[in-house]
Amino acid sequence: MSELIKFQLEYPIHSSINILYKRLSTPSGLSEWFADDVHIRHDVYTFFWDGSEQQAKLLKKKEDQFVRFHWLDSDKDESYFEFNIQIDDLTNDVSLIITDFAEDEGEKEENSLLWDTQVESLKHALGS
Repeated sequence: MSELIKFQLEYPIHSSINILYKRLSTPSGLSEWFADDVHIRHDVYTFFWDGSEQQAKLLKKKEDQFVRFHWLDSDKDESYFEFNIQIDDLTNDVSLIITDFAEDEGEKEENSLLWDTQVESLKHALGS
C-alpha cells in the first residue's frame, strides 16, 4: 500500500472573500468554473463533466474560510480536496490554497496542471 502524497497549491485571487467562498461552496458557484453542472443532495455534490459524473461528500466547511470534500469513488479514506481562503495580514491580499492528494509524483504533476486550468476558469468567472 503506497502512501499518498499530500500537496498544496496557492493562487492569488482578486476577489472579495464572500464572493470567492460562494464560488467554492455552492452548486451554482462551482458550476461556473469547476464542472459543467453541479447538483447537491444531503451533503453529496454530484459534478458533471462532458457526459461523466463524479460524486464528492462535503466533509467540512466554514463560512468564508474553507470547504473540504472527499471523492466517493476514492478508496483512500484519508484523501480529500480542500479550498482554503487565506488573507495576508499585511496586504489584505486574498489567496486560494488548494489541498489535494496524489498516488505518485506523476499524478501530483498532472493534478497540479489540472488545478492550474480550473483556477484560471475561476479567475475568469470572478473577473479577476
